[in-house]
Amino acid sequence: MKLQLALDTLSLDVSIELLDKIVEDLDIIEVGTPFIIEDGLLPVRTFKARYPDSVVLADVKIMDAGYYEAEKCFKAGADIVTVLGAAHDETISGAVQAAKEYDGKVMVDLINVADLTERALQVEKLGVDYCCVHTAFDVQSATVNPLAELELILKVLSPAKVAVAGGLKLNTIPKVVSLGAEIVVVGGGIINQSDPVKATKEIKDIIKHG
Repeated sequence: MKLQLALDTLSLDVSIELLDKIVEDLDIIEVGTPFIIEDGLLPVRTFKARYPDSVVLADVKIMDAGYYEAEKCFKAGADIVTVLGAAHDETISGAVQAAKEYDGKVMVDLINVADLTERALQVEKLGVDYCCVHTAFDVQSATVNPLAELELILKVLSPAKVAVAGGLKLNTIPKVVSLGAEIVVVGGGIINQSDPVKATKEIKDIIKHG
């Protein structure tokens, strides 16, 4: 099981300051969509150069031009790129082709997909590496439960192909661990805490030891 830190709202300098303290406890550094909107692919290049042994994910949420946009990310140093599950199969296949050429991986984000299990099985056949059940930021305060969606997706996919994201915190990580997702994505549960270093270590400990 891997810990992925989602960096969405911090500046590049502040992100580096934090990463220098916790990178050894992380498995994947995510350059979040708002970060990319703000700074483009510069954070991807910067993190890959500064932390060459870390896996860097570019959360570009590709919806069209799958090959072209994925290739840009891989050339910038991304190891994983994200594509929306709502995209056309051809778009997802294009991103998968780019991943093969650049020795990268593709994660399909199933955010707001109506039939999670059906779409997960469809995109798995297209050759994607991971499917992510993702509770949108805008509905995290509502009654949407990422753990319920995780349980649903694990009925049709191997845990090794599943990631879970959206509002996960220290008190919800144990349930995720018990269900067995391969990638646990945490953002505010680390960066918004009074002691992000301590929060990271506590979450990592739960992931390692249950």
